[in-house]
Amino acid sequence: MRGARSAKWVAGAIVVAMAATACGGDSGDDKKSASGKPEGYVSIEVGEPQNAPLPSDTNESNGSYIVKALFTQLLEFDDKGEIVYLNAESVETEDSKTWTVKLKDGWTFHNGEKVTAQSYVDTWNFAANVKNNQKNSFWFSDIKGYEDVHPEKGDPKAEEMSGLKVVDDLTFTVELSEPVPYFEYKLGYTTWAPLPSVAFDDPKKFGEKPIGNGPYKFEKWNHNKLFQVAKYDKYKGEDSAKNEGIQFKNYSTPEAAYQELLSGNVDMVRQIGAKDLPKYKQDLGDRAIEQPYAAVQSIVPAFYSKPFKDVDPKVLQGLSMAIDRETIAKTVMNGTREAATSFTPPQVQGNQDLDIPSLKFDAKKAKELVEEGGGVPGNKIWIQFNADGGHKEWVTAVCENIRQNTGVECIPDSKPDFQTDLDLRDANKVKGMYRGGWVADYPLNVNFMRELYHSKAEANSGRFNNKEIDALMEKGDHAKTLEESIKLYQEAEQVMAEEMPAFPIFNYKINAGYGEDVENVNVDWHGDLVVSEVTTK
Repeated sequence: MRGARSAKWVAGAIVVAMAATACGGDSGDDKKSASGKPEGYVSIEVGEPQNAPLPSDTNESNGSYIVKALFTQLLEFDDKGEIVYLNAESVETEDSKTWTVKLKDGWTFHNGEKVTAQSYVDTWNFAANVKNNQKNSFWFSDIKGYEDVHPEKGDPKAEEMSGLKVVDDLTFTVELSEPVPYFEYKLGYTTWAPLPSVAFDDPKKFGEKPIGNGPYKFEKWNHNKLFQVAKYDKYKGEDSAKNEGIQFKNYSTPEAAYQELLSGNVDMVRQIGAKDLPKYKQDLGDRAIEQPYAAVQSIVPAFYSKPFKDVDPKVLQGLSMAIDRETIAKTVMNGTREAATSFTPPQVQGNQDLDIPSLKFDAKKAKELVEEGGGVPGNKIWIQFNADGGHKEWVTAVCENIRQNTGVECIPDSKPDFQTDLDLRDANKVKGMYRGGWVADYPLNVNFMRELYHSKAEANSGRFNNKEIDALMEKGDHAKTLEESIKLYQEAEQVMAEEMPAFPIFNYKINAGYGEDVENVNVDWHGDLVVSEVTTK
């Protein structure tokens, strides 16, 4: 997600927050700790979500943390990439085209409504319908009848997709337009989580006080300051909360969040800013966290912008080749990143080392390619990034590489926060390029290509459009086996390496930390802190 853990765009280096200082507000008469939390609650820096936390309208990392607390989808993945059922009892198919989903009994939404097969069918029809303008509607495009509820132009021809059928309270079937061997993997993304019937009466109102089926229930939302949830005692999942609740607290910069961590005013920070990387392990000792996870940091051209409209791929190859990824990773990022060698991270099936010149530093060849391709209009480009995410230092270093090695003027284009950054991408107002980061939604190479670079993908914010690559992806979507699908996507990636829809820069590591008042802080395969497992001392 713009970011993963689920198709999410990633806010920070990898993640970070918003709003000026930590939060306000209380929980009425709840007992509070010295740091302002109700007793038994834990706190984490997570910024204001771009949109209200509806699963089908959230594809960035701030919103993802909140959605995952409030909602639970059919399945997830363990640290080895194996499927783990959550709300699903089973997901079965004999032909990769018709899938039967059976739900576990006894699950309820936070308002007491039972979670049923109808809940899922109604939610998926809502998410897919073009009238509802949900960011993740493309995720439902495999289902038969999607084109009727989400036509490319005009109004929907139907209110429901013909491929969804309720069998009984706990069983429904999903018929796809064509076989998709990896469809079950896609169901691990939070966008497939169900909504209660009240959500469809007034989705906007519902989004301000969401009701989910997850381990936590909504308590309050002080915009740009705090989002608070409480443990849902009737939750039936095995991933139930080990604490009493969570405060998601907003900060203007990673440095501000880190100082609050040291002061004991927030329990966890998801990413240490570049300025604090050299010292955070000394400051925190065994409370410092560093480990790789399934995410890639990229620079993405906006193909509608003046510098990159109708650009020759040679120019893109040259600009990419001008970037000394290894040196920036070692110096600016203090060794906490690894130079990317493909569009996918090592943790997903189908990852391959492309071993191509455009991902290797070569200053001389870089300038030659830019000149052969005709350069860029005005000989000037911009790289947009969110200032609250700890990106300034490495984006500045990338720009300096490009300027020195190609002669093209490169300007870091800072935006105040991640929400502003995303809104400009969605509105096609990026001046040149933007800083992109993607965390795996499911552990296949498919997720780092189809959801980012297919011409119809919502997260394709650079508006890359290549019919050959679309066709190769669609061929992979309809392969006979999962293994064949992965292989076909590897072939598509080879073509992408020539066209350069993005410049992969780093493979991520999480550099996080936690305070003295909490324990059992772990990281999942997406690189997210597993907040539900954290306990207070």
